[in-house]
Amino acid sequence: MSSLFECSTLAPAWLCHHRDILLYLAPSLVLALLIRALSARHPFFFLFTVAGTICHELAHFVAGLVTYARPAAFTVIPRRVGQGWELGSVRLTRVRWYNAAPSALAPFVVVLLPFVVAWWRTRTGLNFQWIDLALAFAVAPQFLACWPSTVDWKISLRSWPYLLIAGLLWWAVPYWWPLLNSI
Repeated sequence: MSSLFECSTLAPAWLCHHRDILLYLAPSLVLALLIRALSARHPFFFLFTVAGTICHELAHFVAGLVTYARPAAFTVIPRRVGQGWELGSVRLTRVRWYNAAPSALAPFVVVLLPFVVAWWRTRTGLNFQWIDLALAFAVAPQFLACWPSTVDWKISLRSWPYLLIAGLLWWAVPYWWPLLNSI
């Protein structure tokens, strides 16, 4: 007979299986929210977002190289833009319909970094050490940096044919899959 408070009675199996990773990342997620709140109040706290900004902009840069969008400039020095701040930027000189979305939405890949670090640190079980405090400060900004900016979303819209192709595949697969399996 299982206890009422066992993980499997309260949560899905995948959550129970990965609970060490999720527990390891919880302090980093809370720290990320704190950094976000503090950096909105004073520019000094942008210092805590540098690791995330570097990863965010590197994602754009590498995706630009891979998709031939020709990255030309890379900066992670914050500057005032209107009422807000621009924490970094990558200038791409050859953005076309086929490389706009991959280059602009590349920061989504940054969210994998915290999970890789958590997997590495929890392989032998969940036991916090002093290095985990430093890793929490390095991993927390990645949660803030994994979402593309408004400018990134606008640039990604240049890849509208991808949306058409994805929509057609979404519609066609349920109809054609049974036919392909019967052949």
